[in-house]
Amino acid sequence: MALVYQPVMQLSGILVSLLGWVLSCLTTYLPQWKNLNLELNELEIWTMGLWQACVVQEEGGMQCKDFDSFLALPPELRISRILMFFSNGSGLLGLLLSGFGLDCLKIGERQQEQKKRLLLFGGMLFWISGITAIVPVSWVAHSTVQEFWDENIPDIVPRWDFGEALFVGWLAGFCLILGGSLLNCTVCSTEVHPSSVHYAVAEQQDQRQCLETETRP
Repeated sequence: MALVYQPVMQLSGILVSLLGWVLSCLTTYLPQWKNLNLELNELEIWTMGLWQACVVQEEGGMQCKDFDSFLALPPELRISRILMFFSNGSGLLGLLLSGFGLDCLKIGERQQEQKKRLLLFGGMLFWISGITAIVPVSWVAHSTVQEFWDENIPDIVPRWDFGEALFVGWLAGFCLILGGSLLNCTVCSTEVHPSSVHYAVAEQQDQRQCLETETRP
């Protein structure tokens, strides 16, 4: 039963991690990190992402403008760019290493220890990728909340609100951490193969026979 359960758990971990990595890449390029609704013109919605700011009009569609300078961005957006790139890169590396460490892959069947190391290292990379995806979206969400409740800003000034990209980023981080945990659980679970059991029993019988022959007069 364990022989069937372990590959299924490994495949589930890879698929969940793949979903998290795709969502992480999507979060990086979505322009909806922050949303702004103007009370004077409710037909326009302003959005801000890591790369560009957009205005969504009911009649004219979406128009976006890229940021002119990286240094002109707020600190949370500058650091978020770097962290999201690191999250995407570590997630991709984790997918490659974990893929070669799967039991269902026939390559390297006789090198089980190396495959376990690949799975373990891949699971740790998924953890790192998930954490570095959660940190920037949480930081932007925290700064948005602080600006929203800032008493020094007049009430007539519009306030930024949470964008859809933040929720996608939280989901991506959760999937990456969950996928890495599933892979690491399969590595840490000790599994006894029938061939090793037969070999151990045969070895014990040989040792007993040797002891019996030595003790005979």
